This record gives sequence, C-alpha cells and structure tokens, in this order.
Amino acid sequence: MPSQASASARSVRVWDLPTRLFHWALTLCVIGLLVSGNVGGAWMQWHFRLGYAVFTLLLFRLVWGFVGGRWSRFASFIYAPSTILAYLKGRGKAEHSVGHNPLGAGSVFALLAFLMLQVATGLVSDDEIANQGPLYKFVSSARVSLATWYHKEVGNKVLVALALLHVVAIIFYLTRKKENLIRPMLTGDKQLEVAVAPSRDDAVSRTVAAVVFALCAALVAWVVSLGG
Repeated sequence: MPSQASASARSVRVWDLPTRLFHWALTLCVIGLLVSGNVGGAWMQWHFRLGYAVFTLLLFRLVWGFVGGRWSRFASFIYAPSTILAYLKGRGKAEHSVGHNPLGAGSVFALLAFLMLQVATGLVSDDEIANQGPLYKFVSSARVSLATWYHKEVGNKVLVALALLHVVAIIFYLTRKKENLIRPMLTGDKQLEVAVAPSRDDAVSRTVAAVVFALCAALVAWVVSLGG
C-alpha cells in the first residue's frame, strides 16, 4: 500500500466530533480515577464523581456505536475470526486502515467491557470504612465483598494493563509503520488512498449526540439517586 503522504491520498472525516470528545474525556476521567483511587481520603469524593462520569460516557458510547458516524459504529469494526487471522498473517485489507483495524477493535471492545465491569462493581462496592457505592444496599453482602475485591484488587490492574497496551500500540504504529493514530483523534481526519465513505459529522449529528449524552447523564443521575 502506498505511503499516506503520497499525492493520491485524500482527507477523509473518520472520527466525528462526539467520538473524539468521548475518547479524550474518557482518557482524562480514567487517569483521574486511578489517581484519586490510589490517594484515597477526601479524594474519594472525586473518585465517585469521575466514576459516574465514566458511566455516562460508556452509556453514550454504547448508543453512539449504533447511531454515530460510520466509522464509530460497532458494525464497522466487528470482524470475523478469519479476518482477524488474515490480518495477523499480513493479509489485511486496505479499508482496515480507515477506522479500527482488527487488532485495534479487540482493544476497544476489551476496554469498554472492563470499564463497564469496573463501573458496575464500583456501584455496589463497600470498603467498610467510609465509602460505599450507591447501590451496595441492593446486593447481598457476599456479592458486595466480591465486587469490592474485584474493583480494588483486579479491575484497576486490568485497566492499567489495557491502557499501557494501547499506548504501546500507538508508539509501535508511529515508529514502525509511520502511522500517526493520535492526530486523527484530534482533527477527525485521515489521509487515505482507499476510497471510503466519510463519517457524518455535522450540526445535526452533533445535536443528536448532545441529546443522547444528556439522556445518558440523566439515567446515571437516576441510578445514583437510588442509593439516597
């Protein structure tokens, strides 16, 4: 495949603005969660707030995975096992360079799944000192203990490992394949030689995203209020 810098390359809107905002907001929230969770004390108030923010962001991304821009939709990066195997053997297709390639897709789904599990266990956790998730009283003590153990001893380590793997992959693509994966997540555009349809990213789609996000935030606020 020719270099992306060749004259035949064209700029294509791959990542719509809502997807980009989701990505960077989630990144900042996860960093904040790791810091506040390790510091503890008064910082736990922010730990819970950031956890609710992540909950909202995840719900938004689940919905946006069905109604968002073309390359943000799950349908664009759900690959058959045969496709993943072919990619690993170096027989990837040109369109795999547009959105999430078969390996990147696996990383995305893993992060979303483990983040949701971390949020779920946080909602029902209880450190038996001063901090309880808003839904802990609706779960048996045995399940609260299991959720608390997973949240503190397993889940955070898994997420750190996945985040580091994500960073390593970005560095690998930048240094070995000369492909900058960060710039498109900032600008939304990629220089591509393959002819593909762009993601919709206009005032209408952004308004829809804002409404979806507001509804997700309202749902999270309602869930949290159940513990009041």
